[in-house]
Amino acid sequence: MIVFDNVSKTYPGSHEALSNVSFHLKRGDMAFLTGHSGAGKSSLLKLVALIERATRGQILINGQNLGGITRRKIPYYRRNIGIIFQDHKLLNDRTVFDNVALPLVIAGVEYREIARRVHAALDKVNLLNKEKQYPVTLSTGEQQRVGIARAVVNKPPVLLADEPTGNLDPELSEEIMKMFEQFNQVGVTVLIASHDLELIKRMNHRILVLQKGKLIAQFPEEEHETGA
Repeated sequence: MIVFDNVSKTYPGSHEALSNVSFHLKRGDMAFLTGHSGAGKSSLLKLVALIERATRGQILINGQNLGGITRRKIPYYRRNIGIIFQDHKLLNDRTVFDNVALPLVIAGVEYREIARRVHAALDKVNLLNKEKQYPVTLSTGEQQRVGIARAVVNKPPVLLADEPTGNLDPELSEEIMKMFEQFNQVGVTVLIASHDLELIKRMNHRILVLQKGKLIAQFPEEEHETGA
């Protein structure tokens, strides 16, 4: 489902954010990316989402080589990827409903279906009673859950999260992580960048450790097999 084969990313100024990274997540896997600040976690997620392009190496998502996707086709590719950011990136002049509906509106889904899917997504994150409110009236944890609902409303097969619990207290952090587990349990492939090593160890899923752009460890060790 997600295959990195000797992938490197160098930014202008010769800063190498990732260096020869290789790993394989099967369909339905849940894994955590961890490492120090600046280790390359966000850069790796940006490559999967095609926010950035790899400098070298090959990335396959569901068997599709990302190197062959033209700029014009990127929006269509992203419909299969749900992305959650640490800073939520919500539109403060839109209601919770409208924020969650945005990916469906862009995709041209009819309103009746949009309403059904938005209500289902908000129900999953326990925010159905907040649909008419604006993001500024919500707590940090609630804003993060709106971001999660927006990411899953399209029912994407791949879910990415960049430090989704970075601004939350330990209890809320665990609650958010359990939410990701629930999506994973229905077959969604989940990849989460997090520096909270104690929490992700308790979650008992695959852990990929980055250090200065290199993948230095995987727990448990990766099984070598073919296919994406």
